[in-house]
Amino acid sequence: MSWLERTELLLGQEKIKELSSKNVLVVGLGGVGGFAAEMIARAGIGKMTIIDGDTVNESNKNRQLPALCSTMGMSKAQVMEARLLDINPALELTSIARFIDEKSFEELLQGGYDYIVDAIDTLSPKVALICAAVQHHIPIISSMGAGGKMDPSKVEISDISNSKYCKLARMVRKRIYKEGIRKGVPVVYSSEMVAKESVVQTEGERNKKTTVGTISYMPAIFGCLLASKLISDLAGR
Repeated sequence: MSWLERTELLLGQEKIKELSSKNVLVVGLGGVGGFAAEMIARAGIGKMTIIDGDTVNESNKNRQLPALCSTMGMSKAQVMEARLLDINPALELTSIARFIDEKSFEELLQGGYDYIVDAIDTLSPKVALICAAVQHHIPIISSMGAGGKMDPSKVEISDISNSKYCKLARMVRKRIYKEGIRKGVPVVYSSEMVAKESVVQTEGERNKKTTVGTISYMPAIFGCLLASKLISDLAGR
C-alpha cells in the first residue's frame, strides 16, 4: 500500500506522478512556512529546498510546527528537514539553515524551481524574492501578515493588487510597484483589521521593530492555503 493512496484517490495517478517530478522552494519555516512545507511534502512533491536561518525559541510554541520542548534552540531548517524526511524518506530535500538576503536570490533561483513559497516575515528580503521570482518567470505565492488576525473566514487567496486591510501587503505593493510589478503575484492574506492593542514595540529581534500577537491556528491556515495554491497549480487542477 502506498502512503499516497488517499491522495491518488483524489487526484489520480497521473497527477501524483506530476507532483513527484516537481521542484519547490520554501523560504521561511516559521508559523506559516513550516505548515506550508509539510503540506507540500505530504502531497508527494518530489524535490524541495527549505530555507530558514532562525532557531526555535519559547515564543514560537504557540503557533510554529518546529517548536517543541525538545527542539528549543535548534535550527528550524534542521528540525523541519528531519520531520519532512520522516514523512517521506524519498523526498529529495535540501535544507539551508541561514538567512537569505537580497544579494543571494539571483544565485539561489538558478536551482530549477517549478514554484516558490514566500513565507518570509521581513519586508526587504520578501520583496527581493518576489521581484526575483517574477524576473525569472518562476511562479510564486506569498504570505502576507497572519499576526493580529483571528477570523479564518477573512483569509483568502488573491492577487496582491486586490489585497486590502493588510499593512504588510500594502508595504509590499508599494515596493514592487516601483519595480514595475503591479499584478500577477498571488498572495494569502486576511482582510481582518488588526487591533492596535495586539501590537507592541520590539527590541533586540532581527529585522523587527514590532511584535504582533498571534493565535495558534492562523499561521497554519495561511500555510495550508499557500500549499493548496501550489499543489493545485502544479497538478493542473
